[in-house]
Amino acid sequence: MPELSQQELETRFQKKIDDNLYIEPKDWMLEKYRKNLLRQISQHAHSEVVGMLPEANWITRAPNLRRKAALLAKVQDEAGHGLYLYSAAETLGSSREEILDAFLTGKAKYSSIFNYPTLTWADIGAIGWLVDGAAIINQVMLQRASYGPYARAMIRICREESFHQRQGFEIMLTLCRGTSEQKAMAQDALNRWWWPSLMMFGPSDKDSLHSTDMAKWRVKRESNDELRQKFIDRTVPQADFLGITMPDKDLKWNETTQHYDFGEINWDEFHQIISGHGPCNRERMNARRKAHNDGKWVRDAAIAYADKKRKKAA
Repeated sequence: MPELSQQELETRFQKKIDDNLYIEPKDWMLEKYRKNLLRQISQHAHSEVVGMLPEANWITRAPNLRRKAALLAKVQDEAGHGLYLYSAAETLGSSREEILDAFLTGKAKYSSIFNYPTLTWADIGAIGWLVDGAAIINQVMLQRASYGPYARAMIRICREESFHQRQGFEIMLTLCRGTSEQKAMAQDALNRWWWPSLMMFGPSDKDSLHSTDMAKWRVKRESNDELRQKFIDRTVPQADFLGITMPDKDLKWNETTQHYDFGEINWDEFHQIISGHGPCNRERMNARRKAHNDGKWVRDAAIAYADKKRKKAA
């Protein structure tokens, strides 16, 4: 059978995507597709793991045993999400060590949202309601991503994130139905987390470096701005139900577009944070490096045990 030319391979690759078929690890794929997927999936994995840090800070200070157990379960879920995604990233030909090294040396990024501090218990509610709510909007479409291992990992992740979002909203609802001080705490958390949550969807479409290719390859099926608008349209009525006010004087319903108009996002702040200069960037990275170094003996023991079993089997 004659060997296919590069052009024929690329044509077959794109046709498979256009036919809504999965690209699997052993399939031929464009190198640029592989590299962009590796960047996105590994960044997603790093974000899940770093996302444990601002919430784990409140496990010992949760207001009661029920809240403590629910928050502990959520943090454990995030660790599992990171594991699914690191495993998916490895199918693209990069080792776990290489992926983690890129993160720990600062070459790979994670979501900017996790570089903000959790100052009160209401922040845990706001993270669940807003941050996980934004994640669900972004991740539901990834269940139909063209790369099979990524799409399949997202099915379970989205189910668990939906629970996290409901948990956060329930915390906010309890606070808003509590004392005036508790409702003020919920309002303060919304004020601080609203704009960072909008930044989670990434730069506007005109400034996004990878959106065109990722849309062509059907990794992303909706643009950053489309997803951001969907999140706003869903979340504003929820804030109205809670009885708290969005911190955006320009926010208003547009009868013509049937969407909410909203104010300008501070993209300077966004770029400052993803460049490593946010309120908690250094704290988050130091915590991850310490955890990695402290866990070295576990990794060494696992490798030694695997070697011992392999030699015994031989």
